[in-house]
Amino acid sequence: MSGHTWLGAAASFLGMWVVMMVAMMLPSLVPALWRYRQAGLGGLTALVGVGYFFVWTLFGMAAFPLSSALARATPIVLGVVVLLAGFVQLTAWKARHLACCRAAPVRGRTAWQYGLSLGIHCTKSSAGLMAILLVIGVMDLRAMAVVAAAITAERLAPAGERVTRATGAVVVAAGFLLIARAAGLG
Repeated sequence: MSGHTWLGAAASFLGMWVVMMVAMMLPSLVPALWRYRQAGLGGLTALVGVGYFFVWTLFGMAAFPLSSALARATPIVLGVVVLLAGFVQLTAWKARHLACCRAAPVRGRTAWQYGLSLGIHCTKSSAGLMAILLVIGVMDLRAMAVVAAAITAERLAPAGERVTRATGAVVVAAGFLLIARAAGLG
């Protein structure tokens, strides 16, 4: 962001990040909020959402320097980031965190603890796809829509694990294609 101090650019990025995260993650968060409300704990459901988005805000604070670095990265580095993000989609680590996002237990936690726990698992589960968004550009509305749709589908579809593997395969192929193009092979 030209014309801004580093702190001003970071504050602008964070403000944009929070708005983007609410728009992107709310569709996949609503079922978890509903489960919390159905468990008889509904009076504090908003606090679950606040905890969840607090974690995403911290993630955004960490993402800003990475996003700044990636803005100056070479095309081959961008391809490598996309390739690695695709491989992350295919790992047991991703599957474990996705399972926690899909059916995080409600009982035994305060609303704040539940929101934080859900936010931590969901940011970890979405890390690969969010890396792609950072590479493409967080202000690209098409990229935001595709990443939001992929995250929502893997969390809400009956066969979300299959969606994750299919997304991973497509992203790996895209990463190889970007690397080949950057190397002058495609």
